Amino acid sequence: MARRRDQPAETTPQARLSSATKSARDVMRKDAGLNGDLDRIPQLAWLLFLKAFDAREEQRLVTDRHYRPAIEAPFRWRDWAADPEGRTGPELLDFVNGELLPYLRVLSSSTGELDARDTIAAVFKETYCRMLSGYLLRDVVDQVEKVNFTSSDDVHTMAHLYESMLREVRDAAGDSGEFYTPRPAIRFVVQQVAPKLGETILDPACGTGGFLVEALVELESSVENVEQLRTLHGSLRGIEKKPLPYLLGMMNLLLHGVEQPALVRDNALAYPVTQVRRADRVDIVLTNPPFGGEEERSIQDNFPDATRTAETALLFLQLIVRRLNDGGRCGMVVPNGLLFGDGVAARIKKQLLTECDVHTIVRLPPGVFAPYTDIPSNLLFFEKTGRTREVWFYEIDPPEGKKKYAKTRPMRFEEFAECQAWWGGPEHDRRVETEHAWRVPIAAIEGGGWNLDQKNPNRRDDLSQLTPVEVLSELIEESATTTRLLENARAQVVTSGSIAVETLREFVLVDVLTQLRDEVAVEATGEYPNVGVLSFGRGLFEKPAIDGSRTSARSLFRIREQQFIYSKLFALEGAYAVVDDAFDGYFVSSEFPVFDVDSEIVDPLFLAFYFAAPAVWQTVASSSQGLGLRRQRVNPDRLLQHRIRVPPLSSQHRLAQILLEVRESQRQHVLTGVQLEAGRRAILDRLLT
Repeated sequence: MARRRDQPAETTPQARLSSATKSARDVMRKDAGLNGDLDRIPQLAWLLFLKAFDAREEQRLVTDRHYRPAIEAPFRWRDWAADPEGRTGPELLDFVNGELLPYLRVLSSSTGELDARDTIAAVFKETYCRMLSGYLLRDVVDQVEKVNFTSSDDVHTMAHLYESMLREVRDAAGDSGEFYTPRPAIRFVVQQVAPKLGETILDPACGTGGFLVEALVELESSVENVEQLRTLHGSLRGIEKKPLPYLLGMMNLLLHGVEQPALVRDNALAYPVTQVRRADRVDIVLTNPPFGGEEERSIQDNFPDATRTAETALLFLQLIVRRLNDGGRCGMVVPNGLLFGDGVAARIKKQLLTECDVHTIVRLPPGVFAPYTDIPSNLLFFEKTGRTREVWFYEIDPPEGKKKYAKTRPMRFEEFAECQAWWGGPEHDRRVETEHAWRVPIAAIEGGGWNLDQKNPNRRDDLSQLTPVEVLSELIEESATTTRLLENARAQVVTSGSIAVETLREFVLVDVLTQLRDEVAVEATGEYPNVGVLSFGRGLFEKPAIDGSRTSARSLFRIREQQFIYSKLFALEGAYAVVDDAFDGYFVSSEFPVFDVDSEIVDPLFLAFYFAAPAVWQTVASSSQGLGLRRQRVNPDRLLQHRIRVPPLSSQHRLAQILLEVRESQRQHVLTGVQLEAGRRAILDRLLT
């Protein structure tokens, strides 16, 4: 929903930061020196950092009168930025470019020992002010001044907010596998790994430093003197490939009191894994490495031939095992694809299970990483203490009455409580099987091709715990028809088959869909989050927000979760989708008709997959008019006359879950794109049309 700029800000840290950053970005859009959010976000980042760091310095002076500030007058935020009547225009630009930034880049410790000054110099080494108008810069500074950094929660919120802004500029939302890890999940992993003072802790894909900061917070209560605090700060290590997350990670740790964060801007995979030195090894690894992405060939060549792959999660798993000391411990996030993958994935898992004790896998419910991805994820815990004897699994249910978590209903730390109570001590010898917990001996895992995607035998009635092939087998048996299954331990697809004709019901879409027009007048002061629909059944994607002062549109249309939407222009290429929670409240133009779905007849997700079938596009095309494929706009009145044949609602739910698993597995590159796409289309064309 659009928000007016003159609305009062709320008092929560998230609201304060959101309001200030939105206003600041609105101002920066007017500056000719900034070309999009790739320029605006770093500019906002270093300004917020200086504001937050100055607040920390002031607090430190209150508790330690002998403390010497790292940034001295006249370069402290309070000296040049806090006064709204202070420098502006060319004078402000000259100060920032000619004095402030050069001063920050050459800060260094006066004692010879590294401290916060050296860190600030590293942070600002590649930082520049790209704004051309000193008057607009003054306006941005005034917006940042409105934020009061009074607690560590504000710093966590700042990192979270940056991650949210980065969603707008990354190449493809989530396709690089880089997802913000929810703080409750980070806290759970840290508590279960249970780091101790003196142990070295590494995150080889640290992003904005969430795992390292949580470990710091967890251990600070054990610190009894300055020497122990210095040891704790020196034990935290991180590696981050990309410059902006690295900058934010340095800021995050620095603002939490770590004067010399041991973060390195590098690709952790860029060195031969067989040449890891003893000095590079650590006691603990805590991480959520990128998954679903691919590394270039030169990076892959750093790994042995037998375990060489482009999949980042599998490469990081090998690296982590190498970098752990004997007896070391790891807690990490992994996608489902890593658990059930065969081939190279199976060889890597064999190596892991042979060298390490993989004692626990926590199966996370869907939506934990919303709105970034719906890829099923897990928490993997292991120790480098020798061969695995058995693996314990624990599944956490989605919220009561819901199929999954959502952006508006995220997972809370309290929802890990039952798992923590079950976990037991460090020996894990007090665990018992429950409705949520079960164990699998290593012999069964080895006999199954090193498959770690083990279903819960104590909840056979739970559809979400069955593999796709099991679900589809049940569905086909109910339909009394079966032909051939492509059996595999991975996300398996059906290459042929059909549902018994007598189980299908036929409807005209006008009986299933109700067109809506939640029209909103565009205001010059408003900003409207915007989506489009990808062709070939690939769903929605986020477009740049519509600036009310720059658009010629007089009105837009708000969309809501579970509504059906399509593109008039590209409907004949499969541009149909159902709105998920990540895009609830976004806006579209009149080129994207919006409908409510009668969920008593059709499962909305099933409908989305139905319209991903090429045979459906062809049927729609036959009733449309125009010259050339791309000139044939499909108007709602024509679409609503389309006849749809659907199985019973329970079967629709099952098919939708199968196809969702296929789609997510395709994104992970676990199976080849050709094989999965062929299987998915076979299901759609043979079962639905």
